[in-house]
Amino acid sequence: MKIGDPLDRATNHGPQNHQAHLRKLLEYCQRGVQEGATLVCGGGQVPRPGFFFEPTVFTDVEDHMFIAKEESFGPVMIISRFADGDIDAVLCRANATEFGLASGVFTKDINKALYVSDKLQAGTVFVNTYNKTDVAAPFGGFKQSGFGKDLGEAALNEYLRIKTVTFEY
Repeated sequence: MKIGDPLDRATNHGPQNHQAHLRKLLEYCQRGVQEGATLVCGGGQVPRPGFFFEPTVFTDVEDHMFIAKEESFGPVMIISRFADGDIDAVLCRANATEFGLASGVFTKDINKALYVSDKLQAGTVFVNTYNKTDVAAPFGGFKQSGFGKDLGEAALNEYLRIKTVTFEY
């Protein structure tokens, strides 16, 4: 991931929007390590002016860990193991969170991708990619990750007051 100026189209991730969020990401990563997750890369502030955070990857993340339950709102990926072939158990684990902004599925099996994306309780499901958005596609979460949609035609409904008037004359 290229970290940098958010107005540069080559940038994948800009700075965090304030220092408090940068601190929250640092604490999030420290807690992940303390609870036993493996920090593969990142986990710190980028050594440059601004609130830039390193792209971060954790493996060996277990469902009870803080980083598995809470949204980071930063460039952090957590990877958890699951039994091969037990898709419904994976879905149960993925949907056990109170959040549902976005999720990602990586597979070569299109039927599996369609099944999993249908069953995931998330407002956006990326298949074999992540964070690739289009202004014409609605974006918004399920559960505690928001109400309504941004972008696309669906976002216009947030500005409308639809009324039905029925009368006899």
